[in-house]
Amino acid sequence: MNTLLDTAKAARYDDGHILIEMRSGVEIRFPVQGNPRLAKGTPAQLNRIELSPFGLHWPDLNEDLSLRGLMEGNYGQK
Repeated sequence: MNTLLDTAKAARYDDGHILIEMRSGVEIRFPVQGNPRLAKGTPAQLNRIELSPFGLHWPDLNEDLSLRGLMEGNYGQK
């Protein structure tokens, strides 16, 4: 069984990017334009991020991204 050892501590939208601070201190940053659903969001919608041990959820945009996928460079649907 694979276990993700690092989890998200905080996440926010800033100047066209989503910034994720991991508990280890690592920061993941990706452009909102890399994800079709997020690209349509307003700053308020993009800042409303729910964290889980496995990923991020934007309830207003019906989008979920896994931390594992984000660490592999997968920022959403293509």
